[in-house]
Amino acid sequence: MFGDTADLVQEAVLNTLRRLDQFEAKGERALQGYLRLAVQNRIVDLARRSELRSRGGEITGDEPDRRQPSPLALAITAEEQERYQAALHRLKNDDQTLIVGRLELGYSYEQLALVMGKSSPDAARVAFRRALARLVEEMNRG
Repeated sequence: MFGDTADLVQEAVLNTLRRLDQFEAKGERALQGYLRLAVQNRIVDLARRSELRSRGGEITGDEPDRRQPSPLALAITAEEQERYQAALHRLKNDDQTLIVGRLELGYSYEQLALVMGKSSPDAARVAFRRALARLVEEMNRG
């Protein structure tokens, strides 16, 4: 439906590089966050277009903006988001990749296995659950 994940990432990187002069880094991982958001936005756009085409509708520009926060996201306070981000940054890179890939980018366990070099989707699932437990631990400490 969306094409290859690598293609989406490459497209986000190229579009960012074209506008790099407009990018204003406001932190150590600002570019990483910006690229992640660019990929997420592209996936949302493709999903919306695919959904409209499957219903036989045309894209008019009047469709609801799915990039708006979900009711769940609105319920999470800014303080909780800060705690999540701070705890996430205290984790090892592999744990961060697992959590962001699964929770924020919606990767399947099969995709996580490929990204993380795991032997199977089950191995990725176990690694994700362990990373998630470490995240919860960090959030409770913070």
